[in-house]
Amino acid sequence: MKALTRPRRLAPGARVAVVAPSGPVPDDRLQAGLDLLRGWELEPVVAPHVPDVHGEFDYLAGTDADRAADLQRAWCDPSVDAVVCARGGYGAQRMVDLLDWDAMRAAGPKVFVGYSDITALHEAFAVRLGLATLHGPMAAAADFLKSTRAQDHLRATLFEPESVRTITAPGGGRPLVGGIARGVTLGGCLSLLASDLGTPHARPSARGGLLCLEDIGEEPYHLDRCLTQLLRAGWLDGVSGILLGSWAECGPYEHVRALLADRLGGLGVPVAEEFGFGHCDGALTVPFGVPGELDADAGALTLDVPALV
Repeated sequence: MKALTRPRRLAPGARVAVVAPSGPVPDDRLQAGLDLLRGWELEPVVAPHVPDVHGEFDYLAGTDADRAADLQRAWCDPSVDAVVCARGGYGAQRMVDLLDWDAMRAAGPKVFVGYSDITALHEAFAVRLGLATLHGPMAAAADFLKSTRAQDHLRATLFEPESVRTITAPGGGRPLVGGIARGVTLGGCLSLLASDLGTPHARPSARGGLLCLEDIGEEPYHLDRCLTQLLRAGWLDGVSGILLGSWAECGPYEHVRALLADRLGGLGVPVAEEFGFGHCDGALTVPFGVPGELDADAGALTLDVPALV
């Protein structure tokens, strides 16, 4: 797996577009997120359809076409330095193929931030644009707004990425399977990665990668189904190492841990658990598409280069 093109870091005064590719955005949380970004001396601009709610499916922030148009317009605007998602939910898969990827490629690299349902876009940016992205907190996400640690880690990644080249699991983490592995980071929400299989331009496998996995609100049997699907499809063949984030609302962690060990332990690669990214308080920002080394015993991911240039 090859390292991807890294965008430029941000500087005070950078213009940041806030988009909603998935679910509707509560206005109070959006305004709080905008105030936070302004406090970082950034200039946030809200895409036109962020306040929308789909007329029939109220779990979507407006129509697929409008959500796609917002993202594409923001990405192709030369005055915009970064695109930050407002929240996850559901809907990114519905609009990802409506984007003009040729136009977005021609617009050049810029920072892209999100997680959860945004996993579908992380994969698309990697495969279709060859671009490194940030799996990190979103502007209107409750966990981000109330967590200084999440804010500080994202801010450091955006402005001083060399200061967070080593990402350490809170409390040191634990090895599900010990060892050291090298590869290029990728991943996101497990159920989204499983759902992406067989779709246009989907990544053929995680071979050579340091795979980051997390999820929320899924019963253990559903996590089992998703992991088994990835295994049966050969998508995990040749993966170099695995980092496990949060499993919020997925049942007692000892049950989830046993399942992860059962499904992933046989791969024969280092697996680090409780790494502190995803749907959790103080979620760390993890760059995707960047080469590095995972020390599962130490609970540390050391990037070869900063996330942004």
